Amino acid sequence: MTACAIEEGATTDDGGPAEPEPEPGPGDPAGAVAETGPVEGAPVPEALVPSAPAEADTAAETVLPAFTLTADGAYGARLTAAPVPGGDTARYAERWTLDGPEPYAVPLPTGQPEEAEAQVVPLADGRVLIRRRVAERHTFSLLYPTGPGTGELLLGAVERDALTLLPPSPDGVSAYALAVGAYATELWRVAGGTAGPEHVADLPGRCSGGVWLDRVGRLLALDREPAGGGPVKSVAVDLGRGAEMTPLLQIAPDSDDRLLLADPDSGLLLIRSDAPGHDRLGWGVLGSCLPVRFPECLRLPDCSVEPFAVQPGQMLMPESCAVALRIDGAAGGRLGLWRPSGRRLHQLAAPGGWLAGSGTWSRDGVLRLPYANGDTACAVALLEMPEETDPGCGPSGRQPSAPSVNPPMCTPVPLGQAPLVGRTPPG
Repeated sequence: MTACAIEEGATTDDGGPAEPEPEPGPGDPAGAVAETGPVEGAPVPEALVPSAPAEADTAAETVLPAFTLTADGAYGARLTAAPVPGGDTARYAERWTLDGPEPYAVPLPTGQPEEAEAQVVPLADGRVLIRRRVAERHTFSLLYPTGPGTGELLLGAVERDALTLLPPSPDGVSAYALAVGAYATELWRVAGGTAGPEHVADLPGRCSGGVWLDRVGRLLALDREPAGGGPVKSVAVDLGRGAEMTPLLQIAPDSDDRLLLADPDSGLLLIRSDAPGHDRLGWGVLGSCLPVRFPECLRLPDCSVEPFAVQPGQMLMPESCAVALRIDGAAGGRLGLWRPSGRRLHQLAAPGGWLAGSGTWSRDGVLRLPYANGDTACAVALLEMPEETDPGCGPSGRQPSAPSVNPPMCTPVPLGQAPLVGRTPPG
């Protein structure tokens, strides 16, 4: 499928011209008892922090370990470390509970320290899936707090050279992984099945990424490189139809077009492509005939800009969705807030100890950023989208998403075809 690309003018944050160019008890794997608070020995909970960090010129120090959130933002998980006798540190899994009145972290150490390459994914029932490398195998277990210790349920193993967990499924119970080969990519369901890890399909080409396109965990977008080499294009995999693969995004025949983020409610897509002549961050709408846009305000020289959260619940209003972005440069890490309708990137200092690249938006536009620093072991900072004050905006405070000049002539095809046509709103 194809789509045209147009570039947008924008202003920077100072108004000047833009640069050119119910929780089951994890002690019972069946989930019969509800957990009501931190277990003994867990870090002391910290209250939500209502104040938002002010815009600043200096970047805040961030915490580097990867932090993964469930699709609804209720739980998070990461590998963390604690000192042990001898001056060394030992890694262990840690689960954060974020959907209550106070966030709190529960350590999940097992009989031996975890390796640095282990991966963790939180599930909707409060358990944490962990992938470990043991010789030539990848083992999968579910960890859960049980009294003062950690329970572990072994799910099974997959014998492959390399295996990577995908982002948590929106269904809250399933977890998937990719094993990339020379000519095909194996898709595995490693949790949520009936008998341990299950081989789902062999997908042609070398697949990476992983973005969910719906709220039930059926439609998965992957970035696919042909087996014989060639441009990377995003494809949709329908897990309800035997992992049927269909084209999702093609901006130009020879461009690398990757899907970074998607909001199933509004259909907003965040895209990275080199179709404009160099690597750019852009946006489009699932199922729309409008071309993909590449705002100038998202193009920051000598910085990497990655979107990590989109405001949900904006049905049929993709341009009004607030988007949170991680900005990394020589001066350190920063936080970016942006709306497609605003054409303006607000840059803010991230809270100290932010688990960089993680966070969720509420439906009413509040951004929740998990962080841990010397003063607290588990907390959440709350931010709201700044008001748009660009004097060039109309009475609504918003500018149109397309440039004032006529776009180049093209015949764009909707960004969604076969299993994506007929997408219905959740609920």
